[in-house]
Amino acid sequence: MEMLGNRRLPITQQQAWEALNDPETLRKCIPGCDKFELTGDNTYSVALAVKIGPVSAKFNGKVMLSDIVAPDGYKLTFEGQGGVAGFAKGASSVTLRPVAQEAQEVQEVQEAPAEGAEAAPAPAGCELDYTVQAQVGGKIAQLGQRLIDGAAKSTADDFFKRFEAEMQSRYGPPPAAVDTAAAVPEEKKGAVAGFMQKIGLGRKGDKDAAPDAEGSAQ
Repeated sequence: MEMLGNRRLPITQQQAWEALNDPETLRKCIPGCDKFELTGDNTYSVALAVKIGPVSAKFNGKVMLSDIVAPDGYKLTFEGQGGVAGFAKGASSVTLRPVAQEAQEVQEVQEAPAEGAEAAPAPAGCELDYTVQAQVGGKIAQLGQRLIDGAAKSTADDFFKRFEAEMQSRYGPPPAAVDTAAAVPEEKKGAVAGFMQKIGLGRKGDKDAAPDAEGSAQ
């Protein structure tokens, strides 16, 4: 089985790197994972429950990291045994890169902001690229490649949903979301003020100025 993907994460490259090297974070985010513990130099003991079609099993194995280049990425190898359900082994690579500069370049080609308005800051974030090559055996291998690939994709999607939720809980919503939320009340306020001016209910200063004008005309 081979799988590759790309994800945009609403956190900085350093935050993503720290999370992807934190056993407790990985335990929370990997579907069915009961244990992800450091047992040696860049070696982890892993236990997780797996269900593919009609086959359910609990796998016990280990994950080893190599080619570590902080905070840009690493490679990992894994192997696990699921009893009569079979075995799984393989390798994966994970690469992180910042995207703040890319977001800034996109912003520069957009329409210029109105005079006097400040341009919104480019949102911080990073992109994660990953590849997986895996081999399975036993009952799981007999299920067929299509079913195995579908389960692998579903597991990856579930992992990133949990990972992004965990990061938002830890660091808050991305800056762009915060800026948008803050801008809405001001926008509504401007619309209401404009409407009231149209019907003759302007600001207090405008109303006070009217008698003065009449008085000076007399």
